[in-house]
Amino acid sequence: MTDALRAPGGFPVVGIIGGGQLARMCQPPAVALSLTLSVLSESPDAAAALVVPSAPVGQKDDVEAIRAFASGCDVVTFDHELVPLDVLAALEADGVKMHPSPKALVHAQDKLVMRRRLTQLGIPCPAWAQVSDVAELKAFADVHGLPVILKTPRGGYDGRGVRVIHDPRDAADWFAHREPLLAEEAVDFTRELAVMVARSPSGQGAVWPVVHTVQTDGICTEVIAPAPDLDGDLQGAVTQAALRIAGELDVTGVMAVELFEVQDRASGRPTFVVNELAMRPHNSGHWTIDGSVTSQFEQHLRAVLDLPLGEVTARAPWTVMTNVLGGDYLELYPAYRHILARDPGLKVHLYGKGVRPGRKIGHVTVCGGDLDALRARGAHAADYLQGTVKE
Repeated sequence: MTDALRAPGGFPVVGIIGGGQLARMCQPPAVALSLTLSVLSESPDAAAALVVPSAPVGQKDDVEAIRAFASGCDVVTFDHELVPLDVLAALEADGVKMHPSPKALVHAQDKLVMRRRLTQLGIPCPAWAQVSDVAELKAFADVHGLPVILKTPRGGYDGRGVRVIHDPRDAADWFAHREPLLAEEAVDFTRELAVMVARSPSGQGAVWPVVHTVQTDGICTEVIAPAPDLDGDLQGAVTQAALRIAGELDVTGVMAVELFEVQDRASGRPTFVVNELAMRPHNSGHWTIDGSVTSQFEQHLRAVLDLPLGEVTARAPWTVMTNVLGGDYLELYPAYRHILARDPGLKVHLYGKGVRPGRKIGHVTVCGGDLDALRARGAHAADYLQGTVKE
């Protein structure tokens, strides 16, 4: 199967497990790099299956389907972190080359594993504890105060699997049906930041500028690159931490490090704590498609194949990426035509997903020198596509 998919010249086949929008956005750089992309898609009309010719259907927990898929690929990577451990073990037993490896990926799959490892490395984290019942949660709250942020170790994203607990008794229903949970202090942060880092199997690394991520109801709605007015020492510390995490965890591919900017209680200087890790292309890095010399998607393909990494210099002083959420329009094309005509400098990326209120269905990007104007342009385009503005 690999030979059947392989492009002339012996260029490799990259397989992606999962047919979501991240896999979809790998297709343009794969073409530019002369690679063949194949995705194991959850359905024939999944986002990536609409644009990638090789898109067999298979579920993330179907071991035999995934083994058959992987046998036709030179390297396998992931659209998401939800592939079960037994599936990863089967691929490892088959000798499949996976990037990131299961040993690295588990730190993005399991928040308790991630917290333990980062704490061992001395990477700043919120105060945390593994809790198994209301009494243990109350003991944590007695030390660190209320509210407490309670998280499911596996499967949560975009605010799912997270609860803000003001009374430990309110979490009794979660403890009744779940494995141990992660309790974290509610961090008093200045703003949320993120940084994308890439690392290849041979150890080459690259880091994009630190960005400011704007969250609304647990969903990232805007990314500003670079983060405005970021302290130089903090930028250096974040960059070094991202590279160290990637190296110590032996991450291969791109990784997002999501952070809180906080004030150091002793010095009053800005510092950070790590919130989450994602070992794949990530929403906080979508700005790189139009705003960086090398996008996170191209870099991910380069990294998993151990190709030389690309330059990560920004193309403009500012890039603003605004997420598009589903709203009033089931048919987006008329609104799409309108915003392209209204703002010819706008870049629109829709994910081929069905429209549902509040669902992330795409993003728009603008680059330039006037940050306030860029934010206004991005917000207007996203709001028009959602139907909350009509002109």
